[in-house]
Amino acid sequence: MSYVKGLKCRECGRPYPKEPIYVCEYCFGPLEVDYDYEKIKTKLTREEIESRPENLWRYKELLPIDKEPTDGLNSGYTPLVRAAKLAKALGVKELYIKDDSVSHPTLSFKDRVVAVALSKAKEFGFDTVACASTGNLANSVAAQSALAGLKRYIFIPADLESGKVIGTLIYNPTLIAVEGNYDQVNRLCSEVALKYKWAFVNINIRPFYAEGSKTYGYEIIEQLGWKAPKHIISPCAGGSLITKIWKGIKEFQKLGLIDKVDTKMYAAQATGCSPITTAIKEGTDIIKPVKPKTIAKSLAIGNPADGVYAAGTVKESGGWGEDVSDDEIVEAIKLLAQTEGIFTETAGGVTLGVTKKLIESGRIPKNESIVVSITGNGLKTQEALAGKIGSPIKIKPNMASFEEHVKAPSA
Repeated sequence: MSYVKGLKCRECGRPYPKEPIYVCEYCFGPLEVDYDYEKIKTKLTREEIESRPENLWRYKELLPIDKEPTDGLNSGYTPLVRAAKLAKALGVKELYIKDDSVSHPTLSFKDRVVAVALSKAKEFGFDTVACASTGNLANSVAAQSALAGLKRYIFIPADLESGKVIGTLIYNPTLIAVEGNYDQVNRLCSEVALKYKWAFVNINIRPFYAEGSKTYGYEIIEQLGWKAPKHIISPCAGGSLITKIWKGIKEFQKLGLIDKVDTKMYAAQATGCSPITTAIKEGTDIIKPVKPKTIAKSLAIGNPADGVYAAGTVKESGGWGEDVSDDEIVEAIKLLAQTEGIFTETAGGVTLGVTKKLIESGRIPKNESIVVSITGNGLKTQEALAGKIGSPIKIKPNMASFEEHVKAPSA
């Protein structure tokens, strides 16, 4: 049974059928999925959700597919870690890490959105998928489409981190490295999408694809014992994730799965690419495009497609936006690793660095529940730490050399 009524324009509200389209032909606003919540309410209960397998499809009525899911059957339901040592370091009472650095199969939250996109692309009858990516999406599309037996074309900026390039090529897609930044890559892909009958997951399949991010928020609520936290800090690249977490929280309230929502959403960006947080700080609805210059390449989108909606989410929830320098990103990566044993990529360094700033400035109180969104694994962005962490102590293979070079506690 399908619970999707169709698509609708986020600006003018005009309805559209369930088709691989993504922009309103009247006002050029983006399209999003429109659900029959009354029908969902009769089916989806806490008990029903808890009885299902621990993957993202346990919330399938709130995801935009008409048939049973075919992809991502082992994706989602990542740990929500009570981070006691990190909380102590930051001087707060209740801190959690939502850890998609261990997401299956490619160690980032993009596994969620790709699972939904591929399931929907197959429903539409596509045999070829494509994407524009800053890295994590490339990894996930390559991996999951290999399992699905789909042809795939993946477009990336040519200066992407080697870990993400290797993490894509291993699945043998057609990988196109474009000499330009992500915004230039995305513009090229929009042209390609007009000519070729491919399922571009973040273009013509985007309304469906983006819904997968809601599962990140659903899981936070379920894992907290069916309650929403007071504060959620989310990294912002294109701006979709923070808007979908917020949408998911409000859907749970609408369905009666949680009693109330008093969560504040916070946008986190790198100083070298912060069009969303700049707009939030300036109190404007205008997102001014920038030329990215940051080590956080997965967030380096200078003209974010959902930037205005991300800023709107922050305003609606009563949150805030903040950015951090490259040095602060590195320090936050090290802090998370050395307190909680979690190695995050640069985007996670952005999120935790911003969290630290928001706590220190008093924007986030120290005695309320805080969830930090960690969306990717540090093994993908090791270059950012080169020369900024320790080095091994080299010794000879004997005890004398060990005791000469290593200051060990007495035996």
